[in-house]
Amino acid sequence: MNSETNVIRLGDKFPEMQVVTTDGIKVIPNDYKGKWLVLFAHPADFTPVCTTEFVAFQKRYEEFKKLNTELLGLSIDQVFSHIKWIEWIKEKLGVEIKFPIIADDLGEVSKKLGLIHPTKGTNTVRGVYIIDPEGIVRVMLFYPQEIGRNIDEILRIIKALQTSDKHKVAIPANWPNNELIGDKVIIPPRKSLSEANEYNEKLAKKELEGYDWWFVYKSIKE
Repeated sequence: MNSETNVIRLGDKFPEMQVVTTDGIKVIPNDYKGKWLVLFAHPADFTPVCTTEFVAFQKRYEEFKKLNTELLGLSIDQVFSHIKWIEWIKEKLGVEIKFPIIADDLGEVSKKLGLIHPTKGTNTVRGVYIIDPEGIVRVMLFYPQEIGRNIDEILRIIKALQTSDKHKVAIPANWPNNELIGDKVIIPPRKSLSEANEYNEKLAKKELEGYDWWFVYKSIKE
């Protein structure tokens, strides 16, 4: 966190905080060390868009877990409200929410994370923090209250981050369905003239795939 502005930035260590959840007290990010964490805020319980989001997250919860990723919801509601809402979702929609939700009824967590929009009262915006196994903030997404999130995109981001970290590559737009290179990934550009020339020679010999020394790509096998 930037101590001068009190704003979390990409690459910052997520600020340690103790929170009350539907699964009891948790300390984040410490309790999730060794796992990826998707911390997401929703404006309020018992609201239509938020309900669709929670169902969508739960429907993909096993996919997140296969990626060593946990989910943690948050809103400025009390624990009993979260519990009643979870019960309603199970009873009316047949979906059991199995991940915890932070009860931030005093708004302290939301204020610290910048999740309260000044023109929207006291409700939180649809903020998403993706935190890696070392507690580092890797991605931040913010949506207005009126627009529900694309949960598949959040899954894609996790897969892309893990692929980038493992293979030391960059990930193209719309991966793994990029319009130019499909499911291939981008090799970081060379940093010297000699390396650039080497890549161009390899491209000419078809030893590498790419458009130029600064745009070289490859397939990866998991």
